Amino acid sequence: MTFTVIAEAGEVHWLRADVALAPAARRHAGNLARDLGMPQAQVARVELCVTEMATNMLKYAHDGSLVLRVVRARDRAAVECLSLDSGPGIRNVQEALRDGISASGSLGIGLGTIARMADVSGVHSLPGRGTVVHARFWADGENGAPAAGPLDTGGLTRPLGGEQACGDTWAVRTAEGPDALLLMMCDGLGHGPLAAQASDRARGAFRASSHTDPARVLEDIHQALRNSRGAAVAVALVEPAAQRVRVSGAGNITALAATSSGRTGLPSLPGIAGVQLPRPRTFEAALPPGAALIMHSDGLSDRWKPADFPGLLAHDSSVVAAQIFSQAAVRRDDAGIVVAVHRQP
Repeated sequence: MTFTVIAEAGEVHWLRADVALAPAARRHAGNLARDLGMPQAQVARVELCVTEMATNMLKYAHDGSLVLRVVRARDRAAVECLSLDSGPGIRNVQEALRDGISASGSLGIGLGTIARMADVSGVHSLPGRGTVVHARFWADGENGAPAAGPLDTGGLTRPLGGEQACGDTWAVRTAEGPDALLLMMCDGLGHGPLAAQASDRARGAFRASSHTDPARVLEDIHQALRNSRGAAVAVALVEPAAQRVRVSGAGNITALAATSSGRTGLPSLPGIAGVQLPRPRTFEAALPPGAALIMHSDGLSDRWKPADFPGLLAHDSSVVAAQIFSQAAVRRDDAGIVVAVHRQP
């Protein structure tokens, strides 16, 4: 049986790079692991992993963050650790993953040992621009990660600087058809708690909707957001068997089907869900194996191109989301991104 890994938007801890990064990362990651019931030996591996991530970031990166969260696949849960930096990058990732290669002054375990400790891991680096390091630790003691399906999904949200609540959110649920998924990206108007309330209502309506047609789901969200400040929302139906994606949106949400060589835009109509929604329209694009659906709020610039990220789509969707987020996010603004990658059979 295959599984879709889903990282809930509300379970993200962002830790900025500073002198206290390593102890803060150990504490947060250890608490997440213990909350999931991991044995102490596995908790120690998670803590060692994030300590090495933090140490390397402080030594080599110009700026960066660690992202810690819980992800789930049906009845399984994991701690996921992401390191996002704007440092010089790694010229030869395969060399850096070899045993015995470690950042000078670090714990000496190196990226290769992080990869062996984690159930799922990955590194994507852009020389001169920055690196994303990813590690995921499943909590139930079974060997390795769940078997991957034809789609994997991942995303990130980050609140406005100084705010605790993020006005952006995302969600995923199953749909009719072999391995089909519905995805939603939502940007609540404004920032802070009121924007987050609108986004939370949108996420609840998305999950409660009995429809799988993106336009019908968008209308359900619109009704649920009445008497709120409203939101920009896009809903996508990804159908790997048909190798296509269909999107219906309102407001300033970027949605596109990306391949290594280009991108096809899937427009959202002017409007605000919950306030003024035009008659929804659905746009369609091909999504062959190796392609990805990417949706993000206006907290990220929409000027990026797949060619700017060589090799990225071959990575886990969490790495895809993190690298685009790291390179395209607008400083201090609420931002959110959701990615669904169609894997090669």
